[in-house]
Amino acid sequence: MKKIIINAITLLLVMRLMSVATFASEKKLAQSGFQFLSVVSDAKASAIAEAMTSLSIGSSALFFNPAGMASMNNLFDFTASHNQWIADINHSTVSFALNPAKGRYGVFGLSLQTVDYGDFYGTRIDKTVSKGYVDTKVFSLDATAVGFGYAKQLTDKFSVGAQIRWVNQDLGGTLIPDYIAVIDSLGNTVVDTTTKATSTDMTPLAFDFGTQYKPGFHSLVFGMSVRNFSKEIEYVEESFQLPLVFNLGISMDVLDLMENKPTNHSLYVAVDASHYRSHPEQIKIGLDYCIMNKLSLRCGYISNNDESGFSYGVGAAYAGLAFDYSYTPFGIFDSVQRMTVRFSL
Repeated sequence: MKKIIINAITLLLVMRLMSVATFASEKKLAQSGFQFLSVVSDAKASAIAEAMTSLSIGSSALFFNPAGMASMNNLFDFTASHNQWIADINHSTVSFALNPAKGRYGVFGLSLQTVDYGDFYGTRIDKTVSKGYVDTKVFSLDATAVGFGYAKQLTDKFSVGAQIRWVNQDLGGTLIPDYIAVIDSLGNTVVDTTTKATSTDMTPLAFDFGTQYKPGFHSLVFGMSVRNFSKEIEYVEESFQLPLVFNLGISMDVLDLMENKPTNHSLYVAVDASHYRSHPEQIKIGLDYCIMNKLSLRCGYISNNDESGFSYGVGAAYAGLAFDYSYTPFGIFDSVQRMTVRFSL
């Protein structure tokens, strides 16, 4: 019975992957907020076009598919990433996973995502002065997401994982003028310049969950994840949701198909189909060639991106310590560079 259920899940995943690929050019009219949650900082992931849904990457799986932690063999895994994003915005992520009993009780993980937007010069509309506005103080914006995740292998083929995240974004307080014209006791028209203070400090909860399935054909893996699921959030007079995304992925070391596979070499090909709430679907294709389990050469391609498509990267690992770097050409925004350090034991 269990085998029938797992085979049925696999068939549904393949059908959904094909359907998403078919409608990859569909235009979206929906909107979402907290877009920093959609920015990837992990260098390995960005180098292979973020096609991570079916791959295992230790604690970093919390940023893609929590089920990817379940196959972790080490006692713990720590990852820190820095992303020099466009417009001098800096994204950083940190993750930690603990496997206390070799998977018997599952794998527990913590994640942190922060954004430094830099400083801004503020102004506020004021029709009572000749310029029509007044200068306000220099202000800074920030965004943070803190998560707790759990993953477990239910069988040697099927893994599940989930994460709950506390998300905060503070875009600074502001005063909104009413400017209502009223008639005073003398019959004169007077503009009421009453203002009301508003806050843009919002703290919703986000939920991520996913699965991975190994059908038993060499290193073939299917994956599914849903990220940034949340309730409706109200900002002043408008409502929106977090950038919900549904991912389906498939990956495999294609060198397994060779009759005489080179020793300690691997060439993983990963393909993801991503269905977004707020922009067109994307197909993500990544290649990761690893030599002697120490040096990795990577590249990837994402469809339906206006300014970026191809990405490239390298990685080096030794004695539980790894360093990854990725470079993404970004059109008029020049380029995006990411760096990641990993340590596991």
